[in-house]
Amino acid sequence: MENHDHLLQFTIPQLLRWRVQQTGEKVAIREKDFGFWNNYTWSEYYNCVRKIALGLEKLGLKKGGKIALIGDNIPEMLFMAIGAQSLGAIAAGVYQTTLPDEISQLLDYMDIEMVFCDDQEQVDKIVEVKDKLPKIKKVIYEDPRGMRAYKSDDWFMEIKELYRIGEEAHQSNPGHFEAMVTKGRPDEVCFFCLTSGTTGLSKATMLTHRNYINMGVQISKTDRLENTDEYISFLPFAWIGEQMNSFGVAMATGITINFPESVETSMDDLKEIGPHFMFGAPRIYETIRSQIWLKIDESYWLNRKIYGFFMAVGEKAAVYRMSGKKMPPVLGLLTWLGTQMIFRPLINQLGLLRLRRAYTGGAALGPELFTFYQAIGVNLKQIYGQTEIVGIAYMHRDGDIRADTVGFPLPETECRISDTGEILSRSPSVSQGYYNLPEKTAELLEGGWLHSGDAGFIDKDGHLVVIDRLSDVMHNKDGDMFSPMFLENKLKFSPYIKEAVILGNKKAFVSAMINVDPIVVGKWAEDRGISFSTFMDLSQKEEVGKLMVQQVENFNRNAEKKHHRIKRFVVLYKLLDMDDGELTKTGKIRRDFVQKKYQDLIEGLYEESVQEKEVEASFQYQDGQSSTVKTKIHFYTMNEGV
Repeated sequence: MENHDHLLQFTIPQLLRWRVQQTGEKVAIREKDFGFWNNYTWSEYYNCVRKIALGLEKLGLKKGGKIALIGDNIPEMLFMAIGAQSLGAIAAGVYQTTLPDEISQLLDYMDIEMVFCDDQEQVDKIVEVKDKLPKIKKVIYEDPRGMRAYKSDDWFMEIKELYRIGEEAHQSNPGHFEAMVTKGRPDEVCFFCLTSGTTGLSKATMLTHRNYINMGVQISKTDRLENTDEYISFLPFAWIGEQMNSFGVAMATGITINFPESVETSMDDLKEIGPHFMFGAPRIYETIRSQIWLKIDESYWLNRKIYGFFMAVGEKAAVYRMSGKKMPPVLGLLTWLGTQMIFRPLINQLGLLRLRRAYTGGAALGPELFTFYQAIGVNLKQIYGQTEIVGIAYMHRDGDIRADTVGFPLPETECRISDTGEILSRSPSVSQGYYNLPEKTAELLEGGWLHSGDAGFIDKDGHLVVIDRLSDVMHNKDGDMFSPMFLENKLKFSPYIKEAVILGNKKAFVSAMINVDPIVVGKWAEDRGISFSTFMDLSQKEEVGKLMVQQVENFNRNAEKKHHRIKRFVVLYKLLDMDDGELTKTGKIRRDFVQKKYQDLIEGLYEESVQEKEVEASFQYQDGQSSTVKTKIHFYTMNEGV
């Protein structure tokens, strides 16, 4: 196996230059625009970075300066980030869904001097809080549509003008850029990656060139990637889950990154690319599975019968595949038939036919979902890490996949469990801490180990088992421990449940607030002639309530421990949403916020005499207008015998 350890001596810009020297005319980036795929070779990639770097330098960005990147995934995000890094400056990703006031707080906290936005929507957010951003010298944008009103203000600049300035600078001093790139050092901070912000304003994690490149090098030792492999970039660029592939894996292995036309078309564009590996948060795989179930549900009865038969076969085969054991001959033959007749055409329709490995992380995944994907022939594996260790530190190995664990540490990564049960890690990918937060940094890196904040243990086979956030682990009034995240993921295996919030800390029993899946439950209602107008209307239908009772009964029937069973639940009248502060940018539940917001419902869950409550639901619209609607919420009590 090829060893990439020599790449650890490079910075990201230096590694980009090395890629040009090795395979300059190979396609490095592909972007879909107006229905056509446009290619950038490694040489063209480097030239764009050079023009950006020299242009930013002319605008006043220097070594140690900071530039924020806000927008959807486009090649220019990488050009800007690596261009800034070439100067010794620091790029910082901000989620495109972030609201103006939070943007102003983040930019001020990170001492940002310049901002790059992909379109008018993001520029307008900056304009809205301009008075709070005295440090910002320049706002650069990529898409000029709708920007006419700003063109007369020299605070704004189109990226084409930046390219022009950079090219002129290169012509006047051809060797300057190369000299700057050469000066870079691997242990210099090159990017601020924001944490999820579950408890308040996100913290800026200081990541170095070596942090990113080491992660890419080590993962390629575990799961080999070829420089001919394809990857599709559809996760938020501000999330470490995307950066670890765009910076670390792509630079270390030479794979091609594909940018879809938009977030909305990403699943369709995926079919055209046929990636060799992909990474996504659990909700991505949950959504794909829901789409599969809908396709099967809409097919002829014979197809459904055949699918059901071969799915049962596939689930048996998955047990052997995940454990690395040889299948019995008859099961192997039936698995081959199922693959050819059902699953190969199915995953081809999804664009996953060439997929060798699929990774999931960011939150725990239910064991049934692993079995489902392995059954249809998709090699889905769990990874575990955090922003502060560049996303991936632990991973399943092929033939040793267990749904209740996250596998083994990557090479060069050490793991131990503290006396309090906290997962501690040590690796060249561990960050230098949080920007301008010395006390938080000291807590994070106490004793030379990265403190994850997660509870876990190492099992007898050496696999790491993650229980939950230390702060989120709950105990009922009798002292029995349970993990809300674990129970939520088990509950969400139902195709009808999109999100769930488990409650019961210091209480007599476990209860839940449930979000129905609007697509799957909407289709279920239509098939039964149940009319509805809005999500609120659908969620509060009596028939939908009975459907949820069945799902919770199934959950309780399979609960590992009696105190894990759900006794009472409500169906929420709205989807939990990051714009409403209920979810983080990466889709994690902000528990404290949710519990305060729905305090009335939670109190009702633990007043067993309460069967129904009227609540006021407030909705905020894009135009700034809001409305309040009253609706009755029913409380469901489960049969103790189940």
